[in-house]
Amino acid sequence: MTDAVAPSGRTILVANPSADLYGSDRMVLEAVRAFRAAGDRVVVTCSVDGPLIPFLRETGAEVRVLAAPIIRKSMLSPRGMIDLLRTTFSALPRMRRLIREVNADIVFANTLTTPFWTLAARLSRRPGIVYVHEAEASLSPASRRLLTAPLRLANGIVFNSETSLRVCRPKARAGTGGVWVVHNGVEGPAAVTPPRESIDSALRVAYVGRLSPRKGVDLVVDAIALLRDQGVEAHADIVGDVFPGYEWYEAELRQRVTALALEDRVRFVGFLPSVWEAVAASDVAIVPSRADESFGNVVIEAVLSARPVVVADHTGLREAASGFDSTVLVAMDDAPALADGIRRIRDDWQRFRALALADAAKASTRFNTARYQSEILAVLSRFSSR
Repeated sequence: MTDAVAPSGRTILVANPSADLYGSDRMVLEAVRAFRAAGDRVVVTCSVDGPLIPFLRETGAEVRVLAAPIIRKSMLSPRGMIDLLRTTFSALPRMRRLIREVNADIVFANTLTTPFWTLAARLSRRPGIVYVHEAEASLSPASRRLLTAPLRLANGIVFNSETSLRVCRPKARAGTGGVWVVHNGVEGPAAVTPPRESIDSALRVAYVGRLSPRKGVDLVVDAIALLRDQGVEAHADIVGDVFPGYEWYEAELRQRVTALALEDRVRFVGFLPSVWEAVAASDVAIVPSRADESFGNVVIEAVLSARPVVVADHTGLREAASGFDSTVLVAMDDAPALADGIRRIRDDWQRFRALALADAAKASTRFNTARYQSEILAVLSRFSSR
C-alpha cells in the first residue's frame, strides 16, 4: 500500500463496466485501494454483480450496481452506434443522478468501454478521468475513431502502457487536461515457489485468462498436440472462463481436446479468484493472445511467480515482456511457434530456471503495487475538489 497521507476529503466515483477479476478489474481494485489509503471516499459503480464486489467492499469502498451502456465491438458500426446512443439517452439521467447523489468530486471511468460516464461527468460539471486499458490497433480507422472519440470529453487520460498511448493518443487530443502513462502494478504471490530443479516428468504448462478466440486458447490445445506428436510429454491447465455469450467457444475447445485425444493432457480448471497456486503448480506459462493487447498482466504474474513464459510477440505483450530474460517471444497466431517456444524452455531448463528466479526479483521492483498506487494518486492530485 501507499504511505499514509492526510485525508483529502474527496469523493471519487469509479465507474467499472464489469465486476470480474481479470486484468482491468484488478487494476481498478488497486486504484481504489490507493484512493482509500489517501483518505478518499470511494463509490464504485459496476454494471453487473460479480466476484470483484466483495474485494471492493473490503477496501471500505461503497458499491452501487447500476446498469450503464458498455461499448462492445459489435456496436462499432453506424447502426450499432445508433442503438447504443438510444440506450445511452435512457441511462444518462440515472448516471447523472448517481453523480449528484454521492456528491462526486471526480468521476474515474475504467476502460474505453464506459465512455458515457465521462459525458455524464461533463454534463454534471465534474472532472472526468478515463483510464484506458485498450490498444485496438487492428480495428478499422472508422471503428477506432468511434471508440476513442469520447476521450475528447475527458479532463485527464491515464494509459496503462506506452502501447495504449501510441494507439489512442492521436484521438486523445484537444479538450484533455493531461495525459499520463501508469504501468500496471501487480500484487505477486505471498511467497515464490521455486521452479522444479529438473523436468523428470511431463512438462506442466499453464494458461491463465479469458477463454475467447482473441486470447488464442485453441492455440494452446494445438501446441500440446504438436508436442505430443514430437514425443514431448506436456500437460496444460487452462485457467479461466468465458464472457457471457461465448459459451460456444469453450464448447469448441472441449470438442477439440476430444478430437485430438488430449483428455489426459489438457485440463479445464475454470475461473480462480487467485491464480498463484495454479501458476506455482506449472513449469511454464503461456500467453498466446492473437489480438491486440494494451499490456500483459498475465506475463507479469508469471514472471513474479518465477516461471518462464512463452509470449505472442506483439503490442502490449511485447512491452510487458521487455527486459525479462526468462520470456520467449514467438510469432503470433502460430501453434507450431508456441510448441517450439515451450520445447526451447524444456530443453534448456536449468538456464531458464535461473533466469526466471532472477526475473521474479526484477519484476517485484518494476511492477509492484506501491509504485502503481503512488503514480495513480499523483494523477488525481491534479484535480482538486469543486
